[in-house]
Amino acid sequence: MSTPPAVTVFFVSEGGLASAAVTDRQRAWAEANGFSGQRGKLLALPGEADGLAGYLFGIGAPEGRSVFVAGLAAAALPAGHYSLDGDIGDPTLASIAFRLGAYRFDRYREAKPAPTLVLPEGADAADVDRHVNAATLARDLVNTPSSDLGPDNLHKEIERFASERGMSFKATVGDDLLTQNFPMIHAVGRASAQPPRLLDLGWGKDTDPKVTLVGKGVTFDTGGLDIKSAAGMLMMKKDMGGAANILGLAHAIVSANLPVRLRVLVPVVENSISSNAFRPGDVLHSRRGLTVEIGNTDAEGRLILADALALADEESPDLIVDMATLTGAARVALGPDLPPLYSTDDALAADIMAAGLAQEDPFWQMPLWSPYDGQLSSKIADINNTGSGGYAGSVTAALFLRRFVSKAKAWVHLDILSWAPEARPGRPVGATDQGIRALFAVIRQRFPG
Repeated sequence: MSTPPAVTVFFVSEGGLASAAVTDRQRAWAEANGFSGQRGKLLALPGEADGLAGYLFGIGAPEGRSVFVAGLAAAALPAGHYSLDGDIGDPTLASIAFRLGAYRFDRYREAKPAPTLVLPEGADAADVDRHVNAATLARDLVNTPSSDLGPDNLHKEIERFASERGMSFKATVGDDLLTQNFPMIHAVGRASAQPPRLLDLGWGKDTDPKVTLVGKGVTFDTGGLDIKSAAGMLMMKKDMGGAANILGLAHAIVSANLPVRLRVLVPVVENSISSNAFRPGDVLHSRRGLTVEIGNTDAEGRLILADALALADEESPDLIVDMATLTGAARVALGPDLPPLYSTDDALAADIMAAGLAQEDPFWQMPLWSPYDGQLSSKIADINNTGSGGYAGSVTAALFLRRFVSKAKAWVHLDILSWAPEARPGRPVGATDQGIRALFAVIRQRFPG
């Protein structure tokens, strides 16, 4: 089937209608309809002989303009085939934004056609596909409810992911976690009907720099015996958002054939409630050898990450990155769109923040404030899994994880939400990607080969 001719979308800055590449008649039409380039405003243009000649799309004032503003156009346009004209900014980013703005999750309803795009001149087609596919992978996984993406099905999805990309794959499941020394992953997931597991993927040459990605894979979080409220539990299908975004990042790295030895570790559990659920006050052993007193069973993500991070650290990699939907405190501090970043390498953190601003994938560095380490003290174990006093919850969670990383040259922890409660350019409401573009840009720059 041939592709229909593309309809042109003319990007117009606030007050820039006079310089738009439209006819005088169309310009008069726009003025009569109050269009002056207002951010996000879409106006259909009449053709000279009736019909549709294209659309005007307002991108607002240059100051503070989102590099992803093209995503707003895709969200507003009806199904069709489009080309972009005017001040679109970087053509690759504009194309990524447009296609991500057109994202739909239609698994459980009749699929509606979405707008498609003719890539503008100068756009890197491979980079566009790479990042759109990475983000779509992450969004589709997070949007899928736990009834269809419990530990067993997430395991199958990740095994297929590895096979399709020529990656090695190893799974440690159920009681084998105990014999292989992953006691905290086992403890958190043992109450579920679907056993806990650690999935281990590998790719690349042994001689290349070692980059290890770790993603929190809690497919549903009841809170355990410290059970969440109904409202708090409602969105817990997204508690595997760290794993989903780590997989998206891994896809981008493999797709670009970056010169790194990549390892991906995903601890997968359901934090459920049963007679054998781990309890407040329990003391768990960890792979690192530290004992952990359980102050709250709803702080489970850091427990499974800790065992996975300890494994990652044993290889002394050049870089460990973990992503996790870890704390509500992160959202209180910085909101849903600006995840906190923690790192043992301040220069690396600065590079990630800079890349995030350039890629519309922002982060903000928060401190690994050692004086707060005392909040994690326990009277009977080496450490407690929750901070005392209720303060600095995201910081103390990061400090907890830091206890399990000592040999890596650099470690980065991203406390993401992986959800858009309100629509943003290139990010419709619902599951969203976070960290993929920023981290990919930094890894590509840091390990050029």
